[in-house]
Amino acid sequence: MKRKSDEEEGEKFTVSGSKDFSCRVIKVVTSLLIFVAGVVLGLVASSHFTPEAQLFFPPSSYYKAVQVQEKESCLNGGVREKEDFLDFRRFLKPENLTHKMSDEELFWRASMVPIKRKYPFKRVPKVAFMFLTRGPLPFLPLWERFFKRHEELFSVYIHALPGYDLNVSMTSAFYGRQIPSQELSGEGNRIYYHQSYFASVVNAVRWSRVITAVFQLSIIRVLGKLVNSVRQQCELWSGPLPLDVHWGTVTLADGERRLLANALLDHSNERFVLLSESCIPVYDFVTVYNYLTGSAQSFVESYDDPSRYGRGRYNRNMLPDIKLFQWRKGSQWFEMTRKLAANIISDTKYYTVFKKYCKPSCYPDEHYLPTYLNMFFGSHNSNRSVTWVDWSKGGPHPAAFGGSDITEGFIQSIRNNGSMCAYNSDYTSICYLFARKFAPSALEPLLNLTSTVMKF
Repeated sequence: MKRKSDEEEGEKFTVSGSKDFSCRVIKVVTSLLIFVAGVVLGLVASSHFTPEAQLFFPPSSYYKAVQVQEKESCLNGGVREKEDFLDFRRFLKPENLTHKMSDEELFWRASMVPIKRKYPFKRVPKVAFMFLTRGPLPFLPLWERFFKRHEELFSVYIHALPGYDLNVSMTSAFYGRQIPSQELSGEGNRIYYHQSYFASVVNAVRWSRVITAVFQLSIIRVLGKLVNSVRQQCELWSGPLPLDVHWGTVTLADGERRLLANALLDHSNERFVLLSESCIPVYDFVTVYNYLTGSAQSFVESYDDPSRYGRGRYNRNMLPDIKLFQWRKGSQWFEMTRKLAANIISDTKYYTVFKKYCKPSCYPDEHYLPTYLNMFFGSHNSNRSVTWVDWSKGGPHPAAFGGSDITEGFIQSIRNNGSMCAYNSDYTSICYLFARKFAPSALEPLLNLTSTVMKF
């Protein structure tokens, strides 16, 4: 038989255990309530990203209205000045190429063509030199000499592989001319959702700090772990995916269109030339400028190749949009007018067909533009390229020329080999303005010939 004191002690133990358990439950429930309250308050405030959220994600231009931005001015000792997004000069020529627009946003903006033809300003037509490169530009000194003293007549655009930054002096024609070569990963709405969700959690942290000051400070640690977890997931789900440009794939054509779209944002650009890091000019700037701006046609090589390297690459799944007799082939190194450039970056229907069905051994960069122009703008195209390339050795790539190959006679043969080319309604002995493919070792010999042969 238990003693009374034992029974009383057992009852005390039971009551004490119940109290401890109840306290734990209350603490857990309180913590959950605090967390839920913080999340709700964060969701309410998530329409405005906080400074903490912006540390991890920049504001998305796709979901933000036109606003006044602030920038640091190096000329006024760090004093902040506000820029008007509707400023006419900035509309005509964007000052900063490092925008946050996706390809879809960029192409939409670049495709806008004014109905009113007369310009409300004195427009001097410019030539946009667009460099599609994997990295360094070995012939940059040669191009610098070519561009010298003609700053008002040209624009430079560089599309390099993601992660590469061109390092040049501030006085260079190439300074600040590298365009974004990344696209947000696929689904913009999904990205925005994850960014907004993360911002909401960050806001929840802020509100929870106020609440926990009264209730329980330890909840900050829990939320901190949650924020880190969510941040890692957001980086995995919605981080920018680099669009590497690879030979023979549609990414090469993507890069070309991205260059065109960025160049179209400058309303003074009238002609658009695609070049690579191995390209060189073979004439002086004035000759090139007058040749291009004076032409009534574009220079995109386009021809019907009945072999397996031409028509043999056609995919019948392209029917009925693209028929075999419309199929064309040509060099990717094009030159075109503003009108054609705007139409090309506006095309979705036919470019989608190429992306879906033109895969190795079909190369979009060799077939999309020639076929598209043949279908809709044949009379606007000369069907030839102004970039000289040597395919005489055969193989998938053209011949490359190093320092030992560079002579006065060799460059002169590219400039004028005795053939005549159609130009407007006449013929000219100038058929090529540029040439490729040159190795870096050719730079010094070429610089020695600029004044005597190329006249710049």
